[in-house]
Parts: sequence; C-alpha cells; structure tokens
Amino acid sequence: MLSYEPDDTVAHRLDPRSKLAVQIGFAVAALAAPTPRRLAALTLLALLALWSARVPLRRALAAVRFALVVLAAAPVVAALSPGPPWIEPTAAVDPALASYRVGTVLLVSAAYVRSTPIRDSQAAIRWAVPGKVGRLLAVGVGLVLRFLPLLVADLRTIREASAARLGDRRGVVDRLSRVATLGLSRAFARADRLALALQARCFAWNPTVPGLAFSRLDVPACLLALALALSALW
Repeated sequence: MLSYEPDDTVAHRLDPRSKLAVQIGFAVAALAAPTPRRLAALTLLALLALWSARVPLRRALAAVRFALVVLAAAPVVAALSPGPPWIEPTAAVDPALASYRVGTVLLVSAAYVRSTPIRDSQAAIRWAVPGKVGRLLAVGVGLVLRFLPLLVADLRTIREASAARLGDRRGVVDRLSRVATLGLSRAFARADRLALALQARCFAWNPTVPGLAFSRLDVPACLLALALALSALW
C-alpha cells in the first residue's frame, strides 16, 4: 500500500492545497462526457501525475488493485441478462467508461498520497474547511491515513501465517472467514491501543499544524486545476 515517502520530486515541492485543487479539478473533469479525446487527456494527465511523484505505474496499480477488481466487475455484471441473449455487450459500455474514469482518479490520488505528508494534508483541510468541522475532518483524515496501512499489513501477515500452516488448502469460505475474524480482532485491538495512546498524549481537537505557503511552482498547478474544472462545461 502506498504511503508518504520523502523525496524531492515536483509533486513533493507543491503545496498540498494546490495538489488537492488538481485532484478536485481532475475528478470534475472525469465526470464529464467520456469522449475519446477527453479519456486520452485524462489518461495522459494521470500518468503525468504519477511521473511527477515518481510512482511507477505498476506500483500504483498494485496499491489500488482491490478497487480495480470492483471496477472491472461492474461492466461484466451490467452485461449479464436474466434472459436470452444472456449477455448484452452494449450494456457494459457505460459502466466500463465510468470504471475507467474512476481508475484514472485513483491513480492521481496515489500520486498525492505518495508525495504529501499527513500533517500537510490535515493543514490543507483545515485551511479549506475552517472551524470545528475542518478540525474534525483533518483529525479523521490523519487517523485514516495512519491506521489503514497498519490494517492492511495485519491482513497480509494473517494470510501469510495461514499459508505457512497449510491454510491455503482449506476452502475459500473457510479461509475468508478466518482472515476476516482475525482481521477484525486485530483492528479492534489496535483501536483500543490507539485510544489509550491518544489519551496518554493529551490528544486535542485543535493540534498545531505546519504552516503552508504557495510558491511559483504552485501557479501552473492551480491553473491546471481551474482548467480541468472548467473543461467539464465545454
């Protein structure tokens, strides 16, 4: 799973607010009519975002592989018919285009996660959403970004331990139930330890966040975000 890694790439030097603006503009553009030219432009921009954060395409696809499985299943399910002819390929066109656009959004998000520290993301959210609501959202985002990789690592450890004990020879349902049960048990145990750690450190809803400052490098990023948002109206 992708997480923040210190580096000196173009994406790392951008202000988190401009990166969030690009993500929002990209998502808005992806929701517009899926013309071939627009899909090609979205694909190129998604690859450019990965390049700017120095994220290999294979690694980005591996990080979002579970979401990609769901996206790939959507057009297959849509093409199935309860009666003759049983399969309608034309019914899968729109879901396939929608899945492809969501996939490009996920790739851009992967570049953001790899190039943005969690505290900077919290600061950007608090800047965009002032007041208690912004503080609550910032804390939630910070906890999710820190907690989710641990849960994924726990599930991987459980699967590897089960395979080492010949658990991979059991039925699919049995394996899934064991992994799910142990995964939930570890998740609740981590949640209890997290709550205790936050209390021990006098956790506050209004923590000090790092200062943010735009640079010249953020100007083209903000212009790109604006152009992407306006492209949905064309």
